[in-house]
Amino acid sequence: MNENEEDSEDSVGGARKISASDREHLHRLSEHQRRKRIGTATGKHRLVAQVEIDRLSSLLSIPEKTRESCREIYREAWENDLIHGRSIEKILAASMYMACRKHNVPRTLDEIEDATRIGKKDIIKTCKLLANRLGMRLAPMSPLEYVSRFCVKLNLNKQVEERAIAIIKEALEKDITSGRGPTGIAASAVYIAAILCDDRKTQKDVAEATGVTEVTLRVRYKEIARELGIKLD
Repeated sequence: MNENEEDSEDSVGGARKISASDREHLHRLSEHQRRKRIGTATGKHRLVAQVEIDRLSSLLSIPEKTRESCREIYREAWENDLIHGRSIEKILAASMYMACRKHNVPRTLDEIEDATRIGKKDIIKTCKLLANRLGMRLAPMSPLEYVSRFCVKLNLNKQVEERAIAIIKEALEKDITSGRGPTGIAASAVYIAAILCDDRKTQKDVAEATGVTEVTLRVRYKEIARELGIKLD
Protein backbone atom coordinates (compact mmCIF):
# COMPACT_ATOMS: atom_id res chain seq x y z
CA MET A 1 0.00 0.00 0.00
CA ASN A 2 1.48 3.35 -0.98
CA GLU A 3 1.51 6.57 1.09
CA ASN A 4 -1.39 8.10 -0.83
CA GLU A 5 -3.56 5.06 -0.18
CA GLU A 6 -2.83 5.29 3.55
CA ASP A 7 -3.82 8.95 3.56
CA SER A 8 -7.10 8.09 1.84
CA GLU A 9 -7.95 5.53 4.50
CA ASP A 10 -7.23 7.95 7.33
CA SER A 11 -9.52 10.63 5.96
CA VAL A 12 -13.04 11.00 4.72
CA GLY A 13 -13.79 13.91 2.40
CA GLY A 14 -10.54 15.51 3.49
CA ALA A 15 -11.43 15.28 7.20
CA ARG A 16 -9.41 13.23 9.62
CA LYS A 17 -11.14 10.16 11.09
CA ILE A 18 -12.29 10.57 14.71
CA SER A 19 -10.94 7.99 17.10
CA ALA A 20 -13.16 6.17 19.59
CA SER A 21 -11.70 8.15 22.49
CA ASP A 22 -12.26 11.45 20.68
CA ARG A 23 -15.80 10.42 19.86
CA GLU A 24 -16.49 9.61 23.51
CA HIS A 25 -15.01 12.93 24.57
CA LEU A 26 -17.22 14.86 22.13
CA HIS A 27 -20.26 12.92 23.29
CA ARG A 28 -19.56 13.83 26.91
CA LEU A 29 -19.02 17.46 25.94
CA SER A 30 -22.28 17.53 23.96
CA GLU A 31 -24.19 15.94 26.84
CA HIS A 32 -22.70 18.44 29.28
CA GLN A 33 -23.78 21.34 27.07
CA ARG A 34 -27.27 19.85 26.69
CA ARG A 35 -27.68 19.48 30.44
CA LYS A 36 -26.37 22.98 30.96
CA ARG A 37 -28.94 24.39 28.52
CA ILE A 38 -31.74 22.40 30.17
CA GLY A 39 -30.60 23.54 33.61
CA THR A 40 -30.53 27.17 32.51
CA ALA A 41 -33.98 26.90 30.90
CA THR A 42 -35.38 25.17 33.99
CA GLY A 43 -33.93 27.84 36.25
CA LYS A 44 -35.46 30.65 34.18
CA HIS A 45 -38.80 28.85 34.00
CA ARG A 46 -38.96 28.33 37.76
CA LEU A 47 -37.99 31.94 38.38
CA VAL A 48 -40.84 33.16 36.15
CA ALA A 49 -43.28 30.79 37.92
CA GLN A 50 -42.03 31.96 41.32
CA VAL A 51 -42.58 35.61 40.42
CA GLU A 52 -46.10 34.87 39.16
CA ILE A 53 -46.99 32.86 42.29
CA ASP A 54 -45.77 35.72 44.46
CA ARG A 55 -47.81 38.20 42.41
CA LEU A 56 -50.98 36.11 42.72
CA SER A 57 -50.41 35.53 46.43
CA SER A 58 -50.06 39.24 47.05
CA LEU A 59 -53.09 40.07 44.92
CA LEU A 60 -55.26 37.45 46.66
CA SER A 61 -53.79 37.99 50.17
CA ILE A 62 -52.67 34.36 50.35
CA PRO A 63 -50.94 33.21 53.59
CA GLU A 64 -47.32 32.07 53.30
CA LYS A 65 -48.14 28.42 54.09
CA THR A 66 -50.65 28.33 51.24
CA ARG A 67 -48.21 30.12 48.93
CA GLU A 68 -45.57 27.48 49.63
CA SER A 69 -48.11 24.74 48.97
CA CYS A 70 -48.86 26.33 45.58
CA ARG A 71 -45.13 26.26 44.79
CA GLU A 72 -44.96 22.57 45.72
CA ILE A 73 -47.95 21.64 43.55
CA TYR A 74 -46.50 23.52 40.59
CA ARG A 75 -43.07 21.97 41.15
CA GLU A 76 -44.62 18.49 41.18
CA ALA A 77 -46.45 19.27 37.95
CA TRP A 78 -43.14 20.32 36.38
CA GLU A 79 -41.24 17.27 37.63
CA ASN A 80 -43.99 14.97 36.33
CA ASP A 81 -43.84 16.63 32.89
CA LEU A 82 -47.38 17.98 33.13
CA ILE A 83 -46.32 21.45 31.94
CA HIS A 84 -45.20 20.31 28.50
CA GLY A 85 -47.79 21.12 25.86
CA ARG A 86 -50.03 22.92 28.34
CA SER A 87 -50.57 26.54 29.30
CA ILE A 88 -48.28 27.51 32.16
CA GLU A 89 -50.86 30.09 33.24
CA LYS A 90 -53.53 27.38 33.59
CA ILE A 91 -51.22 25.19 35.67
CA LEU A 92 -50.39 28.14 37.91
CA ALA A 93 -54.06 29.09 38.36
CA ALA A 94 -55.01 25.50 39.18
CA SER A 95 -52.07 25.15 41.59
CA MET A 96 -53.17 28.27 43.45
CA TYR A 97 -56.79 27.16 43.69
CA MET A 98 -55.78 23.66 44.86
CA ALA A 99 -53.48 25.14 47.50
CA CYS A 100 -56.32 27.31 48.77
CA ARG A 101 -58.63 24.29 48.95
CA LYS A 102 -55.96 22.28 50.75
CA HIS A 103 -55.50 24.89 53.47
CA ASN A 104 -59.14 26.00 53.70
CA VAL A 105 -58.33 29.47 52.43
CA PRO A 106 -61.67 30.72 51.07
CA ARG A 107 -60.90 32.08 47.62
CA THR A 108 -63.63 31.67 45.03
CA LEU A 109 -63.12 30.57 41.45
CA ASP A 110 -64.15 34.06 40.41
CA GLU A 111 -61.34 35.56 42.48
CA ILE A 112 -58.79 33.16 40.96
CA GLU A 113 -60.17 33.90 37.49
CA ASP A 114 -59.93 37.67 38.01
CA ALA A 115 -56.34 37.39 39.26
CA THR A 116 -55.09 34.97 36.58
CA ARG A 117 -57.36 35.76 33.60
CA ILE A 118 -57.95 32.03 33.24
CA GLY A 119 -61.59 30.95 32.87
CA LYS A 120 -63.26 29.00 35.67
CA LYS A 121 -63.92 25.99 33.45
CA ASP A 122 -60.25 25.79 32.50
CA ILE A 123 -59.20 26.09 36.15
CA ILE A 124 -61.48 23.24 37.21
CA LYS A 125 -60.42 21.09 34.25
CA THR A 126 -56.73 21.62 35.06
CA CYS A 127 -57.33 20.99 38.78
CA LYS A 128 -58.86 17.62 37.93
CA LEU A 129 -55.89 16.78 35.71
CA LEU A 130 -53.37 17.65 38.43
CA ALA A 131 -55.33 15.86 41.14
CA ASN A 132 -55.55 12.72 39.01
CA ARG A 133 -51.93 12.69 37.78
CA LEU A 134 -50.37 13.73 41.10
CA GLY A 135 -52.57 11.54 43.29
CA MET A 136 -54.09 14.49 45.14
CA ARG A 137 -57.57 14.88 46.56
CA LEU A 138 -59.57 18.08 46.29
CA ALA A 139 -61.19 18.46 49.68
CA PRO A 140 -64.62 20.13 49.45
CA MET A 141 -64.85 23.60 50.93
CA SER A 142 -67.48 24.28 53.56
CA PRO A 143 -69.79 27.26 53.02
CA LEU A 144 -68.87 28.29 56.57
CA GLU A 145 -65.36 29.11 55.34
CA TYR A 146 -66.65 31.90 53.08
CA VAL A 147 -68.96 33.77 55.46
CA SER A 148 -66.42 36.02 57.17
CA ARG A 149 -64.77 37.03 53.88
CA PHE A 150 -68.13 37.79 52.25
CA CYS A 151 -69.25 39.89 55.20
CA VAL A 152 -66.04 41.91 55.11
CA LYS A 153 -66.50 42.55 51.39
CA LEU A 154 -70.06 43.72 51.99
CA ASN A 155 -69.12 45.76 55.06
CA LEU A 156 -71.53 43.79 57.25
CA ASN A 157 -71.21 43.66 61.03
CA LYS A 158 -70.39 40.73 63.30
CA GLN A 159 -74.05 40.15 64.11
CA VAL A 160 -74.81 39.41 60.46
CA GLU A 161 -71.83 37.07 60.24
CA GLU A 162 -72.93 35.12 63.32
CA ARG A 163 -76.52 34.89 62.04
CA ALA A 164 -75.33 33.64 58.65
CA ILE A 165 -73.16 30.99 60.29
CA ALA A 166 -76.12 29.82 62.38
CA ILE A 167 -78.27 29.57 59.22
CA ILE A 168 -75.64 27.51 57.42
CA LYS A 169 -75.15 25.17 60.36
CA GLU A 170 -78.88 24.50 60.53
CA ALA A 171 -78.97 23.95 56.75
CA LEU A 172 -76.09 21.49 57.05
CA GLU A 173 -77.79 19.60 59.87
CA LYS A 174 -80.97 19.26 57.83
CA ASP A 175 -78.92 18.21 54.77
CA ILE A 176 -80.43 20.79 52.45
CA THR A 177 -77.06 21.88 51.06
CA SER A 178 -76.16 18.58 49.39
CA GLY A 179 -75.16 19.07 45.76
CA ARG A 180 -75.12 22.86 46.12
CA GLY A 181 -72.01 24.96 45.67
CA PRO A 182 -70.54 26.26 48.95
CA THR A 183 -70.25 29.84 47.70
CA GLY A 184 -73.92 29.90 46.70
CA ILE A 185 -74.97 28.62 50.13
CA ALA A 186 -72.71 31.10 51.93
CA ALA A 187 -73.87 34.04 49.81
CA SER A 188 -77.53 33.14 50.36
CA ALA A 189 -77.07 32.79 54.12
CA VAL A 190 -75.34 36.17 54.27
CA TYR A 191 -78.13 37.75 52.21
CA ILE A 192 -80.80 36.29 54.51
CA ALA A 193 -78.88 37.22 57.67
CA ALA A 194 -78.45 40.82 56.49
CA ILE A 195 -82.22 41.12 56.02
CA LEU A 196 -82.95 39.58 59.43
CA CYS A 197 -80.44 41.91 61.10
CA ASP A 198 -81.91 44.94 59.34
CA ASP A 199 -78.69 45.58 57.41
CA ARG A 200 -80.01 44.87 53.93
CA LYS A 201 -77.87 44.52 50.83
CA THR A 202 -79.22 44.27 47.31
CA GLN A 203 -79.02 40.97 45.48
CA LYS A 204 -76.74 42.66 42.97
CA ASP A 205 -74.34 43.80 45.71
CA VAL A 206 -74.19 40.33 47.24
CA ALA A 207 -73.75 38.67 43.84
CA GLU A 208 -70.87 40.96 42.88
CA ALA A 209 -69.11 40.56 46.23
CA THR A 210 -69.40 36.78 46.33
CA GLY A 211 -69.01 35.84 42.68
CA VAL A 212 -72.41 34.13 42.65
CA THR A 213 -74.89 34.99 39.92
CA GLU A 214 -78.07 36.81 40.92
CA VAL A 215 -80.10 33.89 39.55
CA THR A 216 -78.26 31.38 41.75
CA LEU A 217 -78.56 33.69 44.74
CA ARG A 218 -82.34 34.02 44.32
CA VAL A 219 -82.86 30.29 43.90
CA ARG A 220 -80.67 29.37 46.89
CA TYR A 221 -81.85 31.96 49.39
CA LYS A 222 -85.51 31.18 48.70
CA GLU A 223 -84.80 27.47 49.03
CA ILE A 224 -82.97 27.90 52.34
CA ALA A 225 -85.60 30.26 53.74
CA ARG A 226 -88.38 27.86 52.78
CA GLU A 227 -86.69 24.75 54.18
CA LEU A 228 -85.74 26.46 57.45
CA GLY A 229 -89.07 28.25 57.86
CA ILE A 230 -87.52 31.71 57.73
CA LYS A 231 -89.93 34.47 56.80
CA LEU A 232 -88.49 37.40 54.89
CA ASP A 233 -90.33 40.66 54.31
